[in-house]
Amino acid sequence: MSNVLRLHEAPPLTADLNGPAEQVVISDSTDDLSRNVFGVLGLPVDSLDLPELLQKIVSAAENAAPLLISTPNVNFLVTSRSNPQFRDSLVMSDLCLPDGMPIVWIARFLGIPIKRRLSGSDLFQALRSESKAWSPLKIFLFGGAEGAAETVGKHLNSQTGGLRCVGVLNPGFGTVEEISSHQIIETINSSNADLLAVFFSAAKAQSWLLLNRERLRIPIRVQFGATVNFQAGLTRRAPQLLQEMGFEWLWRIKEEPYLWRRYWNDGLKLLWLILNHALPLWVGFRWSHFRQRSNADPLIVEATQDDQTTIIKLSGFLTAAAVGRAIPSFREALESNKQIVIDLSRARSVDPRFFGLFLMLYKAALSRSRKLGFAGVRADMKRMFRRNGFGFLLSGLS
Repeated sequence: MSNVLRLHEAPPLTADLNGPAEQVVISDSTDDLSRNVFGVLGLPVDSLDLPELLQKIVSAAENAAPLLISTPNVNFLVTSRSNPQFRDSLVMSDLCLPDGMPIVWIARFLGIPIKRRLSGSDLFQALRSESKAWSPLKIFLFGGAEGAAETVGKHLNSQTGGLRCVGVLNPGFGTVEEISSHQIIETINSSNADLLAVFFSAAKAQSWLLLNRERLRIPIRVQFGATVNFQAGLTRRAPQLLQEMGFEWLWRIKEEPYLWRRYWNDGLKLLWLILNHALPLWVGFRWSHFRQRSNADPLIVEATQDDQTTIIKLSGFLTAAAVGRAIPSFREALESNKQIVIDLSRARSVDPRFFGLFLMLYKAALSRSRKLGFAGVRADMKRMFRRNGFGFLLSGLS
């Protein structure tokens, strides 16, 4: 067996997405295996609509259940491909919303049933506007430009709606560690808020949220980015038509000219990803669907164990329709408290939904400090993983 299996030991999740590694303790959960999550060019993206999202948030608040929400857009996609710690911060999130029309378009192009764009700004406005479906959620506003959060907090408390501000704190421009002091964390926790809205840059916010994941008592945590500027009236958001057409970035450059360089760089990298990954994947998926129609054999899942390892052999087409057959074996493997190896020697292809399931297994392995490995990965399967953006799951395979 030692000649066949090459284990990928889940690396310690690092909190500083731009600097030295630091161990973070992650809570244990296997419920993610049932999430309707898809792999989109290396990113996990959940397929859900706004009412479902709002219900999950309200339920988390009522049950004081931790819920970390990330909002991947093009900048997230580009950054995650060169920053493993940032990528893992998305994998470790409890929900990943498709924030940005290019993410939605790419997903739909690849046959992924993403229902709609769900931006952080749209979520904040929906929570703010609702006044009948639930009692107002208590919100703590953290970060943002000087005075912006205070303005938003006053607006929230002067109107009837779904959010009530119970605290505001602008920690300044310190490092992630400097704005993670005991005093700051205690100020946030003592507010007894239901929702923590973080207004930093994406990398800094994700890093801070993960570094302080076990110290925060507020159940719902979301990185809202520039939303505070829209809500405070410091920057106007693009008209709805431009948002739906995918040209919100042009409006943002008009409002904040310094952003042109970021959008230019991200746009070039996005074009490269479309030409070199999305288009070949589309062709590959069409061919895989043709092969699958001519082969009615269902996915076969075989699990075996020895003293240290659970081996799950997947034979056939790894598709959305077959996810339900694999989940029970994945759950049992996690409960066995052994190393987990996925044998792909008889696998024919992997679609985005099954990559999403692999990501959730990877997340569960990270959270339990366990080892996750893949065996029997042929050259064509390696190319499939890498083209989809999930080559990191095969780390350790030659």
